[in-house]
Amino acid sequence: MTTKLELRRQLLKKRRSLPAELWREKSDNLCHKLQSLPLFAQATTILAYFSFRQEPDLNSLFEIKKVWGFPRCVDKSLLWHRWQPGEELKKGAYGIFEPDANSVAITAKEVDLILVPAVACDQKGYRLGYGGGFYDRLLSNRDWQDIPTIGIVFDFALVPQLPVDSWDQRLHGVCTDAGWEIN
Repeated sequence: MTTKLELRRQLLKKRRSLPAELWREKSDNLCHKLQSLPLFAQATTILAYFSFRQEPDLNSLFEIKKVWGFPRCVDKSLLWHRWQPGEELKKGAYGIFEPDANSVAITAKEVDLILVPAVACDQKGYRLGYGGGFYDRLLSNRDWQDIPTIGIVFDFALVPQLPVDSWDQRLHGVCTDAGWEIN
C-alpha cells in the first residue's frame, strides 16, 4: 500500500493542478451537495474551515443562517471561535486565515456538526490530513468525539482505503463534489 506521505504528495499535486475555473465549479458542487445533507440542514452550529492550498472552498455556505465556528491553531490544539461574514480575519501560524483571538469561543457542547478539511478520505471514513494531528487530537477528546464529522474532499480524493494508524479518528461521513456517504 502507498504510504501516507506518498499519497499526500500525489493528491496535493493533483489538487494544486486544478485550473481555477474547475476548482470553483467543484467547490460550488460540493457546497450544493453538502446543503442537501440532513445533518447539515438540521445543524445550528457548524465548525468549518477557510480554504487553504486549494482545498474545497466553502465560502458560499457562510451566508447561510447558521452559527459558524472556525479554528485557531494554538500550540498543538485547535481553539474554535464564532465568525460571521465581514468580521476581520488574521493569518495564523500556518498561513491559514483565523478569527480574532478575542472573538467569542465555541465549546463542544454548542456544536452540531464539524466540517473537516482533508487531503483525502476513504470509504470507511478515515482521513488523510497534512500530518500535524490537530483534528485527530481534537476528535479523540471525550468532549468532541460524539459530534458528527464530515470530511470535505474533491471526488478524486475519496479513495477506497487509506493507511490507518492507531491515533487516526474515523469520521461520520464524507462529502465530495459528486455526493456524500455517511458511515
